[in-house]
Amino acid sequence: MFRSVRHMIYDLIEWRSQILSGTLPQDELKELKKKVTAKIDYGNRILDLDLVVRDEDGNILDPELTSTISLFRAHEIASKQVEERLQEEKSQKQNVDINRQAKFAATPSLALFVNLKNVVCKIGEDAEVLMSLYDPVESKFISENYLVRWSSSGLPKDIDRLHNLRAVFTDLGSKDLKRDKISFVCQIVRVGRMELRDNNTRKLTSGLRRPFGVAVMDVTDIINGKVDDEDKQHFIPFQPLALDDAIRHKPLNMSSRFSPRVAGENDFLQTVINKVIAAKEVNHKGQGLWVTLKLLPGDIHQIRKEFPHLVDRTTAVARKTGFPEIIMPGDVRNDIYVTLVQGDFDKGSKTTAKNVEVTVSVYDEDGKRLEHVIFPGAGDEAISEYKSVIYYQVKQPRWFETVKVAIPIEDVNRSHLRFTFRHRSSQDSKDKSEKIFALAFVKLMRYDGTTLRDGEHDLIVYKAEAKKLEDAATYLSLPSTKAELEEKAHSATGRSMQSLGNCTISKDSFQISTLVCSTKLTQNVDLLGLLKWRSNTSLLQQNLRQLMKVDGGEVVKFLQDTLDALFNIMMENSESETFDTLVFDALVFIIGLIADRKFQHFNPVLETYIKKHFSATLAYTKLTKVLRNYVDNAEKPGVSDQLYRAMKALEYIFKFIVRSRVLFNQLYEDKGEADFMESLLQLFRSISDMMSSVSDQTVRVKGAALKYLPTIVNDVKLVFDPKELSKMFTDFILNVPMGLLTIQKLYCLIEIIHSDLFTQHDCREILLPMMTDQLKYHLERQEDLEACCQLLSTILEVLYRKDVGPTQRHVQIIMEKLLRTVNRTVISMGRDSELIGNFVACMTAILRQMEDYHYAHLIKTFGKMRTDVVDFLMETFIMFKNLIGKNVYPFDWVIMNMMQNKVFLRAINQYADMLNKKFLDQANFELQLWNNYFHLAVAFLTQESLQLENFSSAKRAKILNKYGDMRRQIGFEIRDMWYNLGQHKIKFIPEMVGPILEMTLIPETELRKATIPIFFDMMQCEFHSTRSFQMFENEIITKLDHEVEGGRGDEQYKVLFDKILLEHCRKHKYLAKTGETFVKLVVRLMERLLDYRTIMHDENKENRMSCTVNVLNFYKEIEREEMYIRYLYKLCDLHRECDNYTEAAYTLLLHAKLLKWSEDVCAAHLTQRDGYQATTQGQLKEQLYQEIIHYFDKGKMWEEAIALGKELAEQYENEMFDYEQLSELLKKQAQFYENIVKVIRPKPDYFAVGYYGQGFPTFLRGKVFIYRGKEYERREDFEARLLTQFPNAEKMKTTSPPGDDIKNSPGQYIQCFTVKPKLDLPPKFHRPVSEQIVSFYRVNEVQRFEYSRPIRKGEKNPDNEFANMWIERTIYTTAYKLPGILRWFEVKSVFMVEISPLENAIETMQLTNDKMNSMVQQHLDDPSLPINPLSMLLNGIVDPAVMGGFANYEKAFFTDRYLQEHPEAHEKIEKLKDLIAWQIPFLAEGIRIHGDKVTEALRPFHERMEACFKQLKEKVEKQYGVRTMPSSLDDRRGSRPRSMVRSFTMPSSSRPLSVASVSSLSSDSTPSRPGSDGFALEPLLPKKMHCRSQDKLDKDDPEKEKKDKKKEKRNSKHQEMFDKEFKPTDVAVQQSEAVILSETISPLRPQRPKSQVISVTGSERRFSVSPSSPSPQPVPPPVTPRAKLSFSLQSSLELNGVSSMTGMDTAEVPPPLPLKGSMADYGNLVENQDLMGSPTPPPPPPHQRHLPPPLPSKTPPPPPPKTTRKQTSVDSGIVQ
Repeated sequence: MFRSVRHMIYDLIEWRSQILSGTLPQDELKELKKKVTAKIDYGNRILDLDLVVRDEDGNILDPELTSTISLFRAHEIASKQVEERLQEEKSQKQNVDINRQAKFAATPSLALFVNLKNVVCKIGEDAEVLMSLYDPVESKFISENYLVRWSSSGLPKDIDRLHNLRAVFTDLGSKDLKRDKISFVCQIVRVGRMELRDNNTRKLTSGLRRPFGVAVMDVTDIINGKVDDEDKQHFIPFQPLALDDAIRHKPLNMSSRFSPRVAGENDFLQTVINKVIAAKEVNHKGQGLWVTLKLLPGDIHQIRKEFPHLVDRTTAVARKTGFPEIIMPGDVRNDIYVTLVQGDFDKGSKTTAKNVEVTVSVYDEDGKRLEHVIFPGAGDEAISEYKSVIYYQVKQPRWFETVKVAIPIEDVNRSHLRFTFRHRSSQDSKDKSEKIFALAFVKLMRYDGTTLRDGEHDLIVYKAEAKKLEDAATYLSLPSTKAELEEKAHSATGRSMQSLGNCTISKDSFQISTLVCSTKLTQNVDLLGLLKWRSNTSLLQQNLRQLMKVDGGEVVKFLQDTLDALFNIMMENSESETFDTLVFDALVFIIGLIADRKFQHFNPVLETYIKKHFSATLAYTKLTKVLRNYVDNAEKPGVSDQLYRAMKALEYIFKFIVRSRVLFNQLYEDKGEADFMESLLQLFRSISDMMSSVSDQTVRVKGAALKYLPTIVNDVKLVFDPKELSKMFTDFILNVPMGLLTIQKLYCLIEIIHSDLFTQHDCREILLPMMTDQLKYHLERQEDLEACCQLLSTILEVLYRKDVGPTQRHVQIIMEKLLRTVNRTVISMGRDSELIGNFVACMTAILRQMEDYHYAHLIKTFGKMRTDVVDFLMETFIMFKNLIGKNVYPFDWVIMNMMQNKVFLRAINQYADMLNKKFLDQANFELQLWNNYFHLAVAFLTQESLQLENFSSAKRAKILNKYGDMRRQIGFEIRDMWYNLGQHKIKFIPEMVGPILEMTLIPETELRKATIPIFFDMMQCEFHSTRSFQMFENEIITKLDHEVEGGRGDEQYKVLFDKILLEHCRKHKYLAKTGETFVKLVVRLMERLLDYRTIMHDENKENRMSCTVNVLNFYKEIEREEMYIRYLYKLCDLHRECDNYTEAAYTLLLHAKLLKWSEDVCAAHLTQRDGYQATTQGQLKEQLYQEIIHYFDKGKMWEEAIALGKELAEQYENEMFDYEQLSELLKKQAQFYENIVKVIRPKPDYFAVGYYGQGFPTFLRGKVFIYRGKEYERREDFEARLLTQFPNAEKMKTTSPPGDDIKNSPGQYIQCFTVKPKLDLPPKFHRPVSEQIVSFYRVNEVQRFEYSRPIRKGEKNPDNEFANMWIERTIYTTAYKLPGILRWFEVKSVFMVEISPLENAIETMQLTNDKMNSMVQQHLDDPSLPINPLSMLLNGIVDPAVMGGFANYEKAFFTDRYLQEHPEAHEKIEKLKDLIAWQIPFLAEGIRIHGDKVTEALRPFHERMEACFKQLKEKVEKQYGVRTMPSSLDDRRGSRPRSMVRSFTMPSSSRPLSVASVSSLSSDSTPSRPGSDGFALEPLLPKKMHCRSQDKLDKDDPEKEKKDKKKEKRNSKHQEMFDKEFKPTDVAVQQSEAVILSETISPLRPQRPKSQVISVTGSERRFSVSPSSPSPQPVPPPVTPRAKLSFSLQSSLELNGVSSMTGMDTAEVPPPLPLKGSMADYGNLVENQDLMGSPTPPPPPPHQRHLPPPLPSKTPPPPPPKTTRKQTSVDSGIVQ
């Protein structure tokens, strides 16, 4: 698009400079301007701009000065031209130039332009290059030759023509386009020696014309216009004749240089041409011609004018042999084409056949040669004698050489063609002695005065002495052809020779063919007889009859002579009527000929003849008489054909009659005027009477009369009273029987209007009533609508003109008779009808041409019938509204549309006056009519084409300048009409609220100010009537919703609405309060709707959902149930588009909740979807439940589906008794239960997002939301998604609440961090439950979320950081539970708690024990599980190499000092000790399982671990006592399927708690990668945790860092590798696991791309991902005080918002492996009260994780990772 527009602009700039240069001739300038406007119009179309309409000169039409019909037609033409241009562009891409082909097809004459660039041919002598067009199918040349003489040096002989060898082959016509093939043939004739190779020293004969070869190219495509490239040089390969090379040899012995396949030794040039055409390829050896070719439209005069750069005076013109299809009157020629066909010559005394040369010349009867009359080819001089090509030793030469003989017309009858034959010898000496051995001749004129016939002539070859043969007298008296000889009975029978005087007829034969192209000579005896009628009057009748059989071409050549002859015959026999009919018929025949397309150019000749040469003063009487005689006898057999022809020739017959009468008047001064008038009247009456007959015989004649009678008007008017003529035409039309010839009749009327008659006021008075009656009749019957429309358009066109006298009365006639009929026609017509545009234009034209007087008069035309007026206005209003709503004209016809609007506006206002005058008072009030008026006026005001604010400023300015803002005009009119209604107003409430609202929403301030008060008026009306304005309120809310959603309304409207209505309400005594409430309500609604609209087309569906919810909540609040449901479905559709099936289900559930399980009938608004076939609420509710269950199933929310299913089952079982449905439902439920237990469900993360800054829309600004992430969505991905919605927003680097500076800034700031959902287990779970069941509630049906971050209080202890590391935990509560109808909800409350270091330690230990217990349980349940996770977990606890294990807790809390400082902590310390003690039995069981499953390779590792455990056990049991594993853990294991790995909760007094499964990993766990052999637990609170909190609470401690670095260096290399592999980057809070991926990754989960595997590399490293924000740090879970210990349900190792994954499932089906983005946000900490006393003894305390010892060297540590992005939650249970 851009490129094409750029090209167009370059073209326009170029053309502009040409126009401004002022150097172009007038016609070229005109052409260029046309080109410019066409280009501009085309550019406008492709840029979707408005269509520009222009007059013939390309100037833009002024609609004010142009009639509506002309304007419409101009639009049609402009549109069509642009469409054609588009087609052209399209077809150019497909290399088919449709337009060009059409252009050539439309041109009567074409020419082929040839430019010979070069002849590459090794000849060695001079040559003649003859080019011509050839029809290979008919094997004949169809044009003259273009001859170029080429010299032996390889250049043209005429060196001046070197680069100017151009010719144009003219006179090609449509018949040539239809030829199957046309070839461009070039023959090369050598001029020189007999044999080219003969270099004998003997003197050789020179100047012989010898054949050399041919070149042929197929030009069919060029002539058909399919190919057009005038710059392309075509190479035409040359095929030499073989005979030159093999002249002396036997025919078979040919030179290998030439392909014997094509040209043989004795082949003639024409034979070779045919062979070359048939051959697939030519062995040309690089020899050939280079030419360029181009097809040009037009005859030679046009071409010279239009293509002066190609065709000038020096260009050779080769005409077609024969006449062109269309003969031009000025084309005088007298050419005879003579073709030497063939001969047969006896060798006589010679041993071989002769080398015959034919010489052609022209002699007169005295034997004198005519000089320079033979033309061998275009581009060459005329010569006096022509010598043929010589074929060597050929008995029967075939030449096919054509020359043109052009002889002066006066010499033709005395001339003859003479052919002499001579043998040519190759030796000069012999050649000189050779004399003419024979002669043939033919005369050019026959004995009867006609020319030589076209075609072949077998000439007699005479022998005699050479000298005698040269004397014309010797042979001229003899017959020249064999046919003539037979006629004269000189038959040569028996004897070989016959002597005729001095000559002998030879046995030799010779044929020629001739073609005469003469505009002066005729070959037709009958025509000649007529032209010379006086010489033999007895044959006159026969000659007149024969004339009808003469070929048209012959007649038109002698048009004037023939017409003179005919009128002379008529005049000279004026007394008798003998020849009148024959002459009349002959005249009709000639006029008919000229009507033929072939001779159409002779029309002017005929016109000129009538005006200048015609002189028969009395012809009129005879012509009138004969014509009337024919008409009167139309019914008689045999007459109708001749009368039909006469009717077709009527125009010229009347021209002769009128001219004859005018000449008579000039001579005799109006003598016989009355007789003449009478005779014409009689004739017209006869024609009228003929029209009234219903016989079938005359139908054709009547049709012709209707078609051709109007053509006589402008002539007859000169000698006949126009008013009489008008009456005559009225009678003529009225006599046509109704139902017959309707379309011909209508077209006849159109022609009458086009004549001068209709422009005269008096004549119009007579004609128009008849025309309108006819129109009305046919329109009402919907007959021939196209013709009716054309007729009406033409009438209106004439009436619009200023030069046709007064038209007011005539417009009134049309208005009275036709306006309503046209309206009805428009109403009944389909929009797809082709004529609708024309009819609307007619209607617009009538309305435009009606003055105020007409409108006033219109009502009177309906008489007393009031209902007629009402019906008329109703029809009009409905029609206008339809036309405005669905415009019949394309959107880019702006001028037409604005013209229509302007006319409609005036009409609407005029009709409004009628309403006020006629239908306002109590008695006559018409409610429906007024209603229609208001609806129409509002439709007019709100139509697309008047919404100026949508246009460019230039277009807006133009429209305002020309038409003003029509919306204001009609808006004020509507306001006035409303206030005129008075007490009738209440009848329009609430129906008119919508339309008035539409009007007030137009963004035109003045209009709004003027029309918004109407609302108050409506409120007041309803209030006075019902003491409330409930109907108004309901309607405005409903309509406002539709309007705003449809794009209307803006902030300014909201403000104006608020301001204006409040002002009015406050002044009102009763409406002050209720009014104000209402206004505020509407303003609130508008705010939400505007928000909704703003983002409705937003790509971001989430914003759309938010706004939809805002709106539906508003409707719920104001109890607008139908609107509420409407938006519910909008929301549901949005969810479905995003595959949010869970949310879609919750949304539909809101609809279902509005319904009862009852037989109550469904209100219409309850079933807003077509899909639901329900009559009662119960049925609808059931259908909705089925759909909701389906969506819950798709969203894997089986718990919810089951709950609904139970409710539905209750209905099926106890209310509907539909057991079949019940059975289906229960099957589904069973499947859902199984799914809950067996199917892994990915757990979404939850993110808190705060939107700060004034740049956000109001529904987001300053609010915090909790978002439910998508499956496996990491925080980075979630943030990226968030930031694409708000590309200008800045991501905040901290998680603390922002200050006022950010909140009030104009920008956009987004704060995003991961939060952890708080489990809220349903009370029904009152005993230990499978983790698989509980896990659902960890991330679903949650309303509270927490986020934790570490803070330090008190002094920093370099040896132990745990003593003063507190946790600050923020709890967020959302407005609704998640998931719900949205994937996010606004946070409604936030509160914060602080968790002490000791509680934190208890929480962390609890988590570690839960994890241990869970993993042990899993291994007991499923021995096939991989051992690596267990190895790492155990090793991290029993051998905490770096981090010091729980020794840190001992140092921090188990000291006297701590107890003194915190006496209240005694119970908690005991609890911590208890947890530490509980670790031992779990570890023991774990190590036992590990020992059973360990491989030999890892045996040393196991032994080391056992040794460490032994020491640990001794120490712990000594210090904290012995604990034993409860047997209840194994109780139910036996009955479990292998595939289900479960962990169970232990009973607790407060609530059951599940033991965390191993699958629950911290949201910060290290990445899983194949090759990780160990299982490292993250340290509880690593040393550097406080350094890098998300809030940057503390700065890093450089000293500390140095120590850490030293410590790191001390680690073994293995240790370092392990570090890189398993150590968290910054701070690892909980004990997290590295999961080992085996090679068999489950098909259920897509393998994670390498780029997403993220690893953590030493404790000093920063994250490499998302450098813009410091990553959130992991934090140990805080512990809230509680009386007794319990296993916490939250104990699964989770960080903020990252729920633990479902319990270990089958080893075969590993759970999906998410890669989430929470960077260890401290949300994994349990609320304080969660860890309050538990009756069961606690498991041993957690270890601060030390890294495990180096692994055996057989399993080298994995390579360090390539990326260092922290990974969130990872599922365990992965097959190794």
